[in-house]
Amino acid sequence: MRRGIAATAVVASLALAATACGGSDDDGGKASGPVTITWWDTSNATNEAPTYKALAKEFEKENPGIKVKYTNVPFDQAQNKFDTAAGASGAPDVLRAEVGWTPAFAKKSYLLPLDGTEALADKDKFQASLIEQAGFEGKTYGVPLVTDTLALVYNKALFKKAGIDKAPTTWAELKADAAKVKDKAGVDGYWASTAGYYAQPFLFGEGTDTVDAQGKKITVNSAAAKKGMTTWQGLFDGKGLHKADATADAYAHIQDAFVNGKVAAIIQGPWEITNFYKGSAFKDKSNLGIATVPAGSTGKAGAPTGGHNLSVYAGSDKAHQEASLTFVKWMTSAKTQEQIALKNSTLPTRSDAYTAKVTADPGIAGYQKVLPAARPRPELPEYSSLWTPMDQELPKIATGKESLDKGLGSLETAFTKLVPDFSK
Repeated sequence: MRRGIAATAVVASLALAATACGGSDDDGGKASGPVTITWWDTSNATNEAPTYKALAKEFEKENPGIKVKYTNVPFDQAQNKFDTAAGASGAPDVLRAEVGWTPAFAKKSYLLPLDGTEALADKDKFQASLIEQAGFEGKTYGVPLVTDTLALVYNKALFKKAGIDKAPTTWAELKADAAKVKDKAGVDGYWASTAGYYAQPFLFGEGTDTVDAQGKKITVNSAAAKKGMTTWQGLFDGKGLHKADATADAYAHIQDAFVNGKVAAIIQGPWEITNFYKGSAFKDKSNLGIATVPAGSTGKAGAPTGGHNLSVYAGSDKAHQEASLTFVKWMTSAKTQEQIALKNSTLPTRSDAYTAKVTADPGIAGYQKVLPAARPRPELPEYSSLWTPMDQELPKIATGKESLDKGLGSLETAFTKLVPDFSK
């Protein structure tokens, strides 16, 4: 049978048949010795994974009855790999899932509801919006491990050289500041991304989104969306504004230019904090400026909430699920999240993990201040998949190969295939 699908009916009692990783067909799911759970970690193999691997070993020392088989799975492959494994031959007991995957996998009954389990015993300690977006149809399927959002990051020294003493609060101010930086500092003031995720703040700034999840309506081609995307398009042309980069290495080009002082500001997330500090421009960490993304014409400013949850596979047997719940609780505790933040410069998901040691990192402290403006993703399993056609269409618009109207029209058409029950 397809594990995960059939498991849902008995998940609540944790009395699943022993058909998943590490289970035994004749022990009723009860382990006679140490239980070995499998964990797929999807963090960056270079910057973050060593910390998680070490923590898994630390967990084993504190919990001698549980062993952790750690595997780092490339982030860009993990979603499809888990989808295939859960629907066919058995998935890992624990998955570090991007927040957008959680409702998608929950919809397919691949994940164990965590309400009332020890994994969510500290539910009230977590940021409420993060718990909210780990849910699907009234149940919670993930425990927030790390969170993130986009911010305007800038080089304070270059801004000062241009006579700018504070971060811009509107896109118009950003455009004016970029010109000043070019005049006074001799480098571009801003370099925008053509990726779909990075375009979200421009939609939010006009009070809209790619879709209206509650109203079941595609809104990427609405008047408000066009207004926001017109502003986005205008940030690729002008004094101090870098031309659009539509190459496969665009992300790396933008990041490299920023950390080495070749551009004064970009929009970026906290997952790059450690890499900021490796650049020549930020050897002095205090030179890194972090501000809420500029607001649109409505006066609203905000960026999507990202991050990762730890989820438990619904197809694992009882013994492995119970061990997995213990592991998830330990990995998302305040103590462990503090360790993760100090090692990886990522943002904790619970208030009691923002200790004095953690907030001493100016990168973490800066992003913590912009988190209140982060906008939770709607409870829509297909929401994250909408960025794929945007990644294909927006570079054409940014480079002038396609008009904005044609591009948004093409996106609207592409979205109808992803959310067929939504109206235009």
